[in-house]
Amino acid sequence: MRLKQALNAAIATLAKANVPSPRLNAEILLMFVLACDRAYLHAHSDRELNAEESSRYDGALAQRSRGMPSQYITGHQEFWGMDFVVTPAVLIPRPETEHVIETVLSRARAKSLAKPKIVDVGTGSGCIALALAKELPQAEIYATDISSAALETARINAARHQLENRIQFREADLLAGFSLSSFDFVVSNPPYVGESEEDQVQLEVRKFEPRNAVFAGPKGTEVIARLIPQAWQVLKPGGWLVMEISGTIYEPVRELLRECEDVNFVNDLQGIPRVVEARRAGTPHSN
Repeated sequence: MRLKQALNAAIATLAKANVPSPRLNAEILLMFVLACDRAYLHAHSDRELNAEESSRYDGALAQRSRGMPSQYITGHQEFWGMDFVVTPAVLIPRPETEHVIETVLSRARAKSLAKPKIVDVGTGSGCIALALAKELPQAEIYATDISSAALETARINAARHQLENRIQFREADLLAGFSLSSFDFVVSNPPYVGESEEDQVQLEVRKFEPRNAVFAGPKGTEVIARLIPQAWQVLKPGGWLVMEISGTIYEPVRELLRECEDVNFVNDLQGIPRVVEARRAGTPHSN
């Protein structure tokens, strides 16, 4: 079968399976199978697929039709201009999380810290920690996760981007084991979906992404409620806690942070509260 025919048949297959953006998904999977870019697909539409390529493409399409995210099939996802390896052990990095990076960079540069000390809690693929390491070359960065499989993926990504010597990975439940008043920033994209919202979550997220990285408990704020007091313990006076949230838990999170004097919410491009930043009380001291 020629490339153009295979692509058109794939689009029809994915559309029948109600896969969102069937053309985009069909192209992504074919580029993965052929190890090529989109320009190649359009420039070589008459190219014949060999038996092995056709078989691999059919297998990838079958997985996607069952709901498996294309990122888990290809093993890759772009974030902050960087290519990340992703496995079913980690949450797929999403564009919304880039607002976390922007918020931390804005605060770090405003504070003019020579060597900010940062911990990324629940690092998953390592996308937040690695993006910050890329943008803040003098920063001292730690990354924690309760999942050893997630940390293995994060270490692979650090090595691929030659940042393995910049980040110290630690298997831990949130901030367990860290010294008091030692960090300028605690950063996290914690699980924040409530189990009561499960029916509203995309099927492919519920079925394939790691449940403990998506769902926090019945209300969605259970992990955040544990993280906040731990963050106040390890942050230096004047240090910042920066977390990704959703509009659904905006009010409960604001209530959890009601005693903080300096709390700000950052909306995403759709106007939905996506990031909260809160400053630990006290006078900052030098590194």
